[in-house]
Amino acid sequence: MNIGEAALQSNLPAKTIRYYEDIELVMPERSANGYRNYSDKDVHRLRFVQRARSLGFSIDECRSLLSLYQDSNRASADVKALATSKIQEIDRKMTELGSLRRTLTALADKCHGDDKPDCPIIDDLAGTQDPFQ
Repeated sequence: MNIGEAALQSNLPAKTIRYYEDIELVMPERSANGYRNYSDKDVHRLRFVQRARSLGFSIDECRSLLSLYQDSNRASADVKALATSKIQEIDRKMTELGSLRRTLTALADKCHGDDKPDCPIIDDLAGTQDPFQ
């Protein structure tokens, strides 16, 4: 099938599929005239990568997951280790986002939000002292 059909079946834009081909996540065969010829197996790989990416896995992690997927002798412990590592990364990011939210909330609470130029948010961004005053 051509890239348009592969895009429809995988629910990915053709541009993303070309990128995945460039980084060798998927390697469709080429016909004699140079056109890409995607197989059902290629579309399955594209869907696999799309799902992994939607769960937050990086391209390199997707590469590892694909490798494990294709290895019938894989240990599920290896797959679980990747997932557990991703969970820890997500937890760390959630902690960071919580801290950012608390900081921005405190700054927004201090800001009067009126017509005057005084603004604790700007002061904080500028390093607590507005050098333009």
